[in-house]
Amino acid sequence: MSVAAVSASSASAEGLLALADEAERRRDFSAAASCLESALRPPHAAALLPLAEARARLRLAALLLAPRGSSRAPRPGAPAAAKAHLERALLILSPLPSAPPRLKLLAHSHLAGAYAVLGALPSQKHVLHRALGLLASASASGLLQRGPALLWTCNFQAQLASALTVDGDAASALSALSAGGTAAAELGSPQLELFFAASALHVHLLCWEDSAAVENSVTHATQLWDALPAQQKEHWVGLFFYIELLRTFYLLRVCEYKAASQRVERLDTAAKSELQRCRHMKELANELRAVERTLGQPGLKERERSALSHKQRQLKAQLRVSCGYDSLADVLDYGDKLLLAPPPMHGEWLPRTAVFVLVDLMVVMVGRPKGVFKECGKRIDSGLRLIHDELVKLGIVDGVTEVNLEHSTIWTAGLYLTLLLQFLENKVAVELTRSEFVEAQEALAQMKNWFARFPTILQGCESTIEMLRGQYAHSVGCFDEAAFHFLEAMKLTESKSMQSMCQVYAAVSYICKGDAESSSQALELVGPAFRTMDSFVGVREKTCIIFVYGLLLMRQHNPQEARNRLASGLRIAHQQLGNIQLVSQYLTMLGTLALQLHDAGQAREILKSSLTLAKTLFDIPTQIWILSVFTELYRELEERGNEMENYEYERKKEDDLQRRLSEAYSHAFHQELIEKSRIQIQPLHDLSRMQSEMAGPTANSDLDIPESVGLSAPQPSLRRLVDQGSGRRSTRRRQ
Repeated sequence: MSVAAVSASSASAEGLLALADEAERRRDFSAAASCLESALRPPHAAALLPLAEARARLRLAALLLAPRGSSRAPRPGAPAAAKAHLERALLILSPLPSAPPRLKLLAHSHLAGAYAVLGALPSQKHVLHRALGLLASASASGLLQRGPALLWTCNFQAQLASALTVDGDAASALSALSAGGTAAAELGSPQLELFFAASALHVHLLCWEDSAAVENSVTHATQLWDALPAQQKEHWVGLFFYIELLRTFYLLRVCEYKAASQRVERLDTAAKSELQRCRHMKELANELRAVERTLGQPGLKERERSALSHKQRQLKAQLRVSCGYDSLADVLDYGDKLLLAPPPMHGEWLPRTAVFVLVDLMVVMVGRPKGVFKECGKRIDSGLRLIHDELVKLGIVDGVTEVNLEHSTIWTAGLYLTLLLQFLENKVAVELTRSEFVEAQEALAQMKNWFARFPTILQGCESTIEMLRGQYAHSVGCFDEAAFHFLEAMKLTESKSMQSMCQVYAAVSYICKGDAESSSQALELVGPAFRTMDSFVGVREKTCIIFVYGLLLMRQHNPQEARNRLASGLRIAHQQLGNIQLVSQYLTMLGTLALQLHDAGQAREILKSSLTLAKTLFDIPTQIWILSVFTELYRELEERGNEMENYEYERKKEDDLQRRLSEAYSHAFHQELIEKSRIQIQPLHDLSRMQSEMAGPTANSDLDIPESVGLSAPQPSLRRLVDQGSGRRSTRRRQ
C-alpha cells in the first residue's frame, strides 16, 4: 500500500473514531457502534495503531453488551460479537508494555461480562482469576495506585462471587464477597461495603445452611445501613431496595410477619416515590436528548445555538439534582437501572421495573394471610400487567417458546417468567380461599401453559404447580386426585420443607376420603412430618403439622389430647403467622372439641370468633363447617329457634357452594387440572445447554420467597407453602 493510501486510511479511521465520539455524546449508540465497526474493518483497521485498535474494540464491545431499548437485552448476536472483540483486544494489549493497566483490567472485566451473558461459566471464572493475578502484579509493581487497585479488587471480587454463586459454590462466593468487603473498607467506601454485605446476605438466604450465620449476616448489613446519614440513604436508592427486600425475605422466612409488614410498608412508600422520581428524570432526559439532537444539526443560527446551549445546561443541572449520588452519565446510560455500586462496577440486582413488581409481590405476600384480598387483587393485577409489558418487549408473545429465545434474553425472560408464576400462584391461593373456583382454574391453567412453553426456565416451578393442582382438587372435593398431586409434588422437590408440607396436605386429603384405609395412609404420612416439625426454619410447617395431627387425634377419638395440641398450634399461628384463615380453622376445631367435651359456653364463644374470621375471608366451606357445629350446639342446648335459623343459613351457604362447584365442574379446565397425571412436556431444548445459557438464575427458582430472583442457587431451597389454610377447608364436616 502506498504512503498516500496509508495516510488516507489513517485519516479515514481517525474520522470514523471522531464520528463515534460525537455519536456517543449525542447518545446515538447505534450510530457510534456502526462507526466503530467501520473503523475496525479493512482498510481502516490496518491504519490503526495497536493501542488505538484495542481501545476501539473495547468501546465497541461495551456498546454491544449494554442493554439498550425497551427489551433491556443486547441485540441478537451482540454478546458473541462483543466476546470476539474483547478477546482480540486482550491479544493486542497483553504484549504491549505501553498499555495502561486500567485498559487491560477493563478488557478482562468486560470479557467476563460477555462470558456471563453467553453462559460460559468456566471461561468467566478463568478470566476473572487471571484478572485478579494481573491486578496483584500491577499493584506490586507500582503501575497502579492503591485507590484504583482497591476499586478494581472490589469489581473483580463482585463478578467472581456472582459466577461462583451461579456455579453453586456458596462458600467460595462468600469468601470472594468477604475479600471485596475488606477492600471496600480500606477504600473508605460505605456504599461498596454495604453492597458486599448485602450480597453476602443474599447468598446466605439462597443457601441457608446455618441459621446463626444468616442472622449474623442480617445484623452486619443492618448495622452498616443504620450507620449511614439519612441523606445518603435517600440517594442510594438501589442499595435501599436491595437491602430492604433482602431483610424482608429473611423476616418472612423466620415468620416475623409483623416486622416484615412494617418493612413492606416502607418499601411500598419508597417504590411510589421512586416511580415519580423516575418519571420526572425520564422527562428531563428525553428533553435533554431532543435539545442535543437539535444542537447537532448544521446551519443553526448563533442565537438559536446559544439558547439551546443554555437550555442544555439547565436540563443537566436539574438532572444532576435528581440523580443523587449517581453521575449524570450513569443516569442517562443506565436510566432504568437501580445502581448498587460506582464505576467500574455499575452493578444492579434487578431492572427497575422488576423491583417495583417485587414490591407489589411483597405487599401481596404479607396481605394475603390477613385476608386483605381487595388490595391483594389490585397488586396482583398491577404486577401481572407490568410483567406482561416487559415480556412483550422481550418478544415473548403468543406462540413463542423457550426455543425461540436468544441467549441474551434468557436471563431477563427467566426473571419475569418466575415473577409471573409467583403472582399467578398467589392469585390461585386467593381465589381458592374465596371459593372462586373458576377464577382459580383459569390462573392455574395459565401457570400450566407458561410452564409448558418454558419448561427448562421454569423447571423449579413444577412442584409448586402440582401442589396447586392438589389444592384445587382438594377444594372442589376431589380428594383422591388431590392426594395424587400432592404426592407428585413431593417427588418433584428436593426441599425437605416442601416434601413435609406435601405429606401433610396429602394426609388431609386421605382423611377427607373417610375410609379406614385412607385414615391409615394419612397416619403414615403425618407421623414422619410430626417428628421433624421442629427442624424447619420458622413455624409455618409446624403450625400446619400440628393442625393435621390434631385432626387425626379427633378422628381417633382422643379429644383431650387433640385439644391440647391444637391450643399450642393456635398460639403459634396467632402470635407469629397472623394467618386468619388458619386461625379460623384452628378455632373451629377447638370449638368442635369443646362441644364434644360438653363445654357449650366455650364452644359458643370460640365458634363466634371463628365464624367472624371466615366471613372476613369469604371462606364459604369453613363457614359451612362452623355453621354445622353451631347446629349441633343449639340442638344439644335445645335452642330450637336458633337451631332452625342456623340450619336454614347453613343450607343457603351449602346451596351457594354447590352452585360454585357445579360451575367449576362444567369448565373445560376442571378435568385437565384434576386428572391423575403430571404435565406432559416435549423437550424444546437440550436441557444442559439451556441451563448453561441461563447461567442459573431461574432453573431452580425458589417460590417460597423470591430471594432467588436475579441470583441463582444450585438447588431449589424452600418452595412456597401455599397459604397454610387453603388446603384445609376439606376438614369441614359433611352431614
